[in-house]
Amino acid sequence: MDNKLNTYGFGNSASGVTDVVIRNRVLRNTYWLLAISMIPTVLGAWIGVATGFSFMAGRPGLSLILFLGIAFAFFYGIEKTKNSSMGVVLLLAFTFFMGLMLSRLIGAVLQFSNGPALIMYAFGGTAAVFGAMATIATVSKRDFSGLSKFLFVGVILLILASVANIWLQLPSLMITVSVIAIGIFSAYILFDVQRVVNGGETNYITATLAIYLDVYNVFANLLALLGIFGGSRD
Repeated sequence: MDNKLNTYGFGNSASGVTDVVIRNRVLRNTYWLLAISMIPTVLGAWIGVATGFSFMAGRPGLSLILFLGIAFAFFYGIEKTKNSSMGVVLLLAFTFFMGLMLSRLIGAVLQFSNGPALIMYAFGGTAAVFGAMATIATVSKRDFSGLSKFLFVGVILLILASVANIWLQLPSLMITVSVIAIGIFSAYILFDVQRVVNGGETNYITATLAIYLDVYNVFANLLALLGIFGGSRD
């Protein structure tokens, strides 16, 4: 059974296969699954916009708690099933859920006359960031593992600031959080891709989840900024 799982990239290692081959396989599978995960994300966002989906609208505190509960339930399930095809199913279900959660922002941006263009700009900018960070992670000889603690602290501070702004409603704080989030999650792309390249992460489902969250946050925050500074109602 283990050998069969390893054949499809679910396991940690395969006997008789070099470390380089294993790392390349995990990286290739990660990129493929990351690309596939965009399909349910787009589908979820489209359904959310079309149906006017709103997650506990008017109760942001409860909405945040419920969102975190669902997200961490997915994380737990994906981690428990990461060595089987069920892990892929749960990951794709999670990306659909995240698409639904993104639909409110997309719907707001689409209210602008140039909304579709702003979404494409955010997509292009995110793709450029991912391409640049993934390339650096792949070709650089520098070890970026030391970023882990700083990035983790940064994410905690971002969460605290975001929660505080639910009640403060300060536009300047929202802009600051989005700018910093783009920087932090761009660096996380660098960190997470290099973990795969260096063999620190050998399960492509786990790797895909990490990189997906990085890309998702870069896109969402970039789109928010474009909506604030580039939105037009003409």
